[in-house]
Amino acid sequence: MAKMIDLDSFDRRLLDLVRQNNLEPARTLADKVGLSISAVLRRLRRLREEKVIVADIAVVNPVLTGSALTMHVLVRMQQAGPQTMDAFARELAHHPEVTGAWDVTGDEDFLLKIQVATMEEYDGFTRRVLSEDKGVHSFTTLITIRTIIDNDAARRPLRFG
Repeated sequence: MAKMIDLDSFDRRLLDLVRQNNLEPARTLADKVGLSISAVLRRLRRLREEKVIVADIAVVNPVLTGSALTMHVLVRMQQAGPQTMDAFARELAHHPEVTGAWDVTGDEDFLLKIQVATMEEYDGFTRRVLSEDKGVHSFTTLITIRTIIDNDAARRPLRFG
């Protein structure tokens, strides 16, 4: 199990700010948290070295990239043994439609986030990946109508209109 990192209020505020925009200049971050630029840079370097910050990523607008449909798929395996689960997890990594995957508790074994352009594309994905996998017992698709909160998408409030 990973060791907990001691984070003070400055670290937590920096983390909140870089979650919103990881390209924010150190000068701006320093002004917002009340530290010097060098202190901000030291703290960010430490947070990266200690793997508190694990990646600096871009949040991509799925509508503009042709993946406007989001499905959440609950997958139940035939047998939830480690080999079956690990093999399925490895297989998911080969499919760009899978933008998130979680091993979950309860009646289902996996929760997948699938992003595609059309229902036909989703149908093709389910046929290729889920229906043909002998380890998959069943799956249930939940189609996203609208996103209310997505903290992974830069923690920005969504606008309704």
